[in-house]
Amino acid sequence: MRNIFLFIRRHFVLILFLSIQAFSIYLIVSYSQYHHAVFGEFSNRITGNINTRYTNVLDYFHLKQTNDSLVRANEKLYNQLKANYVLPDSITPAGIDTIRIDSASQHRMYHYQMARVVSNSVSTQSNYIVLAKGAQDGLKTGMGVVDINNAVVGIITEVYERYAVVMSLLHKDSHISGKLLKGGETGTLNWDGVDPKIISISNVSKSAKVHKGDTVITSGFSTTFPKGLLIGTVQQVLTESSNNYYKIDFNTIANFQDLSYVYVIDNTDQEAVRQILHKLNNQR
Repeated sequence: MRNIFLFIRRHFVLILFLSIQAFSIYLIVSYSQYHHAVFGEFSNRITGNINTRYTNVLDYFHLKQTNDSLVRANEKLYNQLKANYVLPDSITPAGIDTIRIDSASQHRMYHYQMARVVSNSVSTQSNYIVLAKGAQDGLKTGMGVVDINNAVVGIITEVYERYAVVMSLLHKDSHISGKLLKGGETGTLNWDGVDPKIISISNVSKSAKVHKGDTVITSGFSTTFPKGLLIGTVQQVLTESSNNYYKIDFNTIANFQDLSYVYVIDNTDQEAVRQILHKLNNQR
């Protein structure tokens, strides 16, 4: 207490000056409309800047939560895509025992599930992606994986209890089926192990009309991906003299160097189709 009184005594003149100055400002602002408006604008500007900076700091610390919510919102939207549903063949009536099924009813064929990427490589000949979801989440081998923009990333090859391994398109043994959107010609995707942004599609006939900028999509000829998912855009068309096919290089839509979240696609008819193919192979 004694120190407080000594401080006031030592700086009494300065404290008195500041007090009178503050009181004078208060009187001017209170009884002058002009000064009141100027002070109000100034204080609002200062308060607004402080609030903006405070909000930016809070937003920064909530970025992960915001990103997670956006990814989950995308998951719901992808699951509502019209392409996920198919109509049964209406030519032949479908039925279970004697109960007839409405042939116009839709059947959900594809289901999307969000997964976080915990490991990803792009610099080797055999690149893999590890997801923080596994068998306990319903993941199985053979499921397709796309990025947040619904562009093809790869196929699940190994599944553990809590994790799953994805064979990336940037893998020497990855050979999924692709299709040119304009002409409809199909081919096989291959990666040469050089540029993680460039993949090739082979076995496209030279009779096809292919131009730079054409879109490459999934063909729909497998049980892994729905038809029409984006894969890339044509960069250059190379003519191979040894055969009648083009070698087409294209830029991938998916950015393999920046994968934080992906979506796993579950084809609900995949197992049934596998069993049919297995049976047919055994009959040969």
